[in-house]
Amino acid sequence: MKLIKTENAVGQMLCHDITQIIPGVKKGPAFRKGHIIKEEDVPVLLSLGKDNIYIWEVDENTIHENDAAEILYSLCKNTNIHHGEIKEGKIEAVADIDGLLKVDTKKLNIVNSQGDMMIATRHGNFPVKAGDILAGMRIIPLIIERSKMEKVKREASGEPILKIMPFILKKVGIITTGNEIFYNRIEDKFTPVVKSKIEEYGGEIIAHKISSDDPEMTINFIKEILDIGAEMILCTGGMSVDPDDRTPYAIKKSSDKIISYGAPVLPGAMFMLAYKNDVPIVGLPGCVMYAKRTIFDLILPRLMAKDTITREEINNFGEGGLCLNCQVCTFPNCGFGK
Repeated sequence: MKLIKTENAVGQMLCHDITQIIPGVKKGPAFRKGHIIKEEDVPVLLSLGKDNIYIWEVDENTIHENDAAEILYSLCKNTNIHHGEIKEGKIEAVADIDGLLKVDTKKLNIVNSQGDMMIATRHGNFPVKAGDILAGMRIIPLIIERSKMEKVKREASGEPILKIMPFILKKVGIITTGNEIFYNRIEDKFTPVVKSKIEEYGGEIIAHKISSDDPEMTINFIKEILDIGAEMILCTGGMSVDPDDRTPYAIKKSSDKIISYGAPVLPGAMFMLAYKNDVPIVGLPGCVMYAKRTIFDLILPRLMAKDTITREEINNFGEGGLCLNCQVCTFPNCGFGK
């Protein structure tokens, strides 16, 4: 810090807040630390009794918090993302579109392990809407060594930390399985639930078939729906280990690759994910029909964005994979799937 006369302070940086008190009207900062003093600020400072003020002496080896925040944002910025106004040395990254947020955790940890700087984000692999705040970032001190910022730029270079994948999958087919539905013994309450969730992400149901418990019928329906251009097929029902539940067999016979049958998520343990070429074929257990949130809510936005899902990622759902079935559901603003 350096003490100088206020008249000589134009272009200098304040190193502390300066309070203004107007009785009955205001008590608060007239200028905040880090403010660059302008010519028109001098009379105001003098009126506040500040004939002398403390300023920061910034040189070519240091960077002000606003400029440092811009550098941190440069590590995050990407298509479909913009930043808001810099306030008190902080920048927020904001979504331009609806989509799936992806966060490069490794690079995020590189930044946050440097000391004197931070980036805080939403959880990745969850949907966001246009206007949502995705992350906030700043340095901790008012100024920082230029060498530190250069170091983090090198170590976290390359692809940005943040990315929004738009929901591009549109054409969906549904196969409802089970003799109880096929023979009209009970009403199909599964399909309306699934249809509603698909439409949340801009998808369209291009085919709906009702299959008996005969797996060959289900296999034929899968082929038929693939042939008309479906980008995803959802098979509802018949996913348990009961002898009449043959949906997993039909999915296996219709697929090139099985990602998972079973998942460490409740509700949703009997979930199945497979692919025919690049088309996901999904087996949905009965819980999707009646539970507020299930594994389907964790997987669906990723499928709609055509984001690759691995067996390892599904295995990692175990911690946080227990839905607490809260009376008032606040998903995704809760711990489910995180």
